[in-house]
Amino acid sequence: MPSEIQTLGSLLRTWRERIDPQEVGIAGGVRRRAKGLRREELASLAGVSTDYVVRLEQGRFRTPSAQVVSALARALRLSGSETELLFRAANHLPPGSTTIDDRVPPAAQRLVARMSDHPLAVFTADWTLLHANPLLCYLFDLPSPAEAIGENLVVRTFVDEISSQIATPAGGDETFERALVADLRLSATELGDDPTFQSLVTTVRAKSPRFAELWDEGRAAPHLSMAKTVHNSHVGDLVIDCDALMVVGSNVRLIVCSALPGTPDAEKLEALRARANRSE
Repeated sequence: MPSEIQTLGSLLRTWRERIDPQEVGIAGGVRRRAKGLRREELASLAGVSTDYVVRLEQGRFRTPSAQVVSALARALRLSGSETELLFRAANHLPPGSTTIDDRVPPAAQRLVARMSDHPLAVFTADWTLLHANPLLCYLFDLPSPAEAIGENLVVRTFVDEISSQIATPAGGDETFERALVADLRLSATELGDDPTFQSLVTTVRAKSPRFAELWDEGRAAPHLSMAKTVHNSHVGDLVIDCDALMVVGSNVRLIVCSALPGTPDAEKLEALRARANRSE
């Protein structure tokens, strides 16, 4: 059975249905019962038969050649990340296929040490917490750094449903949920065969209809930054920016939080910093 993480047929249907026919040179004026491209239109654009597209979407054929995958990606106007995802769904490993890094590399350790005055966390590619400094734990009302290690942000957001109680993202919870799932989708281009990654996605899909819905949309994009209003038990609400820093040679990411200098939010963050320093 194909993995739930990457189903070729569902991806093709999702991406076919989002294309505006006029954007790919198909004249308007024809009444359509469904949105997007018809199967025969995709087939024509990709240079394959309509029956071939039908068999791919229905899962009766799952291993098109790399040349056909490339043609489908061009016809569907996929982004680079989505093209990699399509290749993997068709059982073609993209370059650089790897596994989840579960240790903080030396380069990241040096950054962590130099940026200790900021709330900072290190996550794996599947959003499992590898490291958190005391200030981040104070900011998000987490247990001690040692106790917080191993928490997964995807599980906390979609299964435990407690992330929204801790902080409200700019644009609302839906904006954050979409960004988180799209980032996980992007990680699937390299990590879809990793057993830990597969287990996470399969488990959360089964427990969260919302996650399954967003996952099936097929959007793949990096989650780089977001402003949040943190509901802190010590200083009340404060607005912070959370920025993701990638580490060369590793798939871990550093999340660094900051507040706009000279604002009440910065003053509240400084008060939390003083608390964290006293606890050390």
